Parts: sequence; structure tokens; C-alpha cells
Amino acid sequence: MSTALLEPKASGPKPLTQGTQSPGILVALWLFVVIPFVALVAAVPMAWGGWLSWTDLGIAAFWYVLSGLGVTVGYHRYFTHGSFKARRGLRVALAVSGSLAVQGEIIQWVADHRRHHAFSDLEGDPHSPWRFGESVWGLTRGLFHAHVGWMFHRELSNRQRFAPDLVADSDIKRVDKLFPLIVTISVLGPALMGGLLTWSWQGALTALFWAGLVRIALLHHVTWAINSVCHVYGERPFAMRHGDRAANFWPLAILSFGESWHNLHHADPTCARHGVMRGQLDISARVIWFLEKFGAAYDVRWPKPERLAAKLVSPSAG
Repeated sequence: MSTALLEPKASGPKPLTQGTQSPGILVALWLFVVIPFVALVAAVPMAWGGWLSWTDLGIAAFWYVLSGLGVTVGYHRYFTHGSFKARRGLRVALAVSGSLAVQGEIIQWVADHRRHHAFSDLEGDPHSPWRFGESVWGLTRGLFHAHVGWMFHRELSNRQRFAPDLVADSDIKRVDKLFPLIVTISVLGPALMGGLLTWSWQGALTALFWAGLVRIALLHHVTWAINSVCHVYGERPFAMRHGDRAANFWPLAILSFGESWHNLHHADPTCARHGVMRGQLDISARVIWFLEKFGAAYDVRWPKPERLAAKLVSPSAG
């Protein structure tokens, strides 16, 4: 494949990547992937053993929604794709709430995702599940790579090339630098809430487990499944660029707040609504709608019927 084919539109002289992750970042990555995952595995016997209360569920739901919408509405639809414009207060709030998901600093997350769209499922895509071919073994390796493996062996997407607007934004640079503090709040905040609501150490510990570790792990794997599962399995009613295999995977629609309607997103990346067909619940789009009604968001890029009709290749899928 020639170098010219690897260049996204409006590319500059800057390289795709800017070096590998530092050893310290790799250690932190292992900790924040493995420990929450172990908690997720332990969740079933813990719940069966009576270590799950309605208070824990309420706190976990609060933090899941707050951090999850921070990723879908903030990191993804707003900062990465510019699906709408936001007042300064909302802009900062979305950056902070997205950081609470513990999926990386905002500028690096956006740079990686914009690079993904520039080369979706082609050479240059940082996390395509088709990286190792279409054989059973190759696709198995590819799914693991797209889901989580790419983060441990990646070269960092060039921030100056893929996210120059955020690099130049003083508010976002400040949130980016405060990421370790925000992560600490995301882990310990639920414990503080649990302790205050139950006025007990046990309430603090169970909230730390369910609303801290388990919530982080669940949100991690739901988000990562968009990179892996939603590029292999599902329906593709809308036409995309050659090579792009993004698909709709309905079982993840609620947990991902509408992100698993991935086919339309790749067909029309700046569209504020991903679930555009009948029955496709898109919670993130509804949140953007409310933000627009309250004046915090404006110039929202809602789907246009004629544009959708032009991209639709399988009307029977609706």
C-alpha cells in the first residue's frame, strides 16, 4: 500500500504517531485494565453473597451515566467529531466527565479516534479487528487486538496532527493535565458517597467495589466493544468508505448510550444521532437534544432525511 493512500484528507507534514507509551503509563494501564476486570469477574459471586445493596446500585448507576455520557456525548460526538457546539461551561464539564471514565487523557483519546476514522479498517487504523486477516485465528487475534491489545503495544497518535484544536485550547489542556486527579476522584468518589450515605466503612468499601472498580470495568469493555465487535458483527444498512466495516450491534445500544449504532456513525461521522432508524434507541442523542433545548449546545448536526436516503443501501434493513 502506497504512502499516499495512508494520508487522510487535509493531511500535513506531521507523522501519524509521536512515539510509544512510557513505562509509567504502561504500568498504570495494566493496573486500570486488570484490577477493574478482576472486580468485574468477582461481581457475580459478590452479588450472590449479599455484598450488593440498592445503595450500591444507585451510586454505580450515577457514576456510570455521568462518566459514560462524558465519553459518548463529550469525548466522542463533541470533541472528536464536532457534532454540535457547546458553551464554555458545558465544554469543560464534558471534558471532565469523559475523563471520569478512565479511558485516557482527552487529547490523546480524540487523536486516536480521529486517526481511527481517517484509516478505518485499513493500514494506519490503530485498532482494526481485521489487522491479522480474515481467517478464524486471524480474526480472533484481531478482535482481541481491537478490544484491548492495541493499547499495550501502540504508538501514540500524533496530537499535533490529529487534535491541533484541542492542543491549542487552554481549558482542555488543563483538563488533560489534571487527568490523574480526575481518575483518583473517579475511583474514590463512589467510596466517599457510599460512606456518607450509609455512614459506615462497609458502605464505603462496597461502593468502591461496585461504583468504582466494577463500573469502570463495565464501561471500559462496553466502549472497547464498539472498536472490536461493532467492526465485525451486525448490520450495515448505510454505505461507507471502501474497506470500512463498521456495523450496528443492537445488544449494546443501551449500555453504550447509542454508540453501537456504529454503521451510520461511520457513514456520517459528524451526525449527532447515531441511531436514526426505527427502534434504534440513542440516549446520547436525546441528551444532546436536551442540552440544545436549554441553550448549552447549539448548531447541532441532526440527521437530514435526504442525506440518509442517499447513503442507504439496504432499505429492507429499516
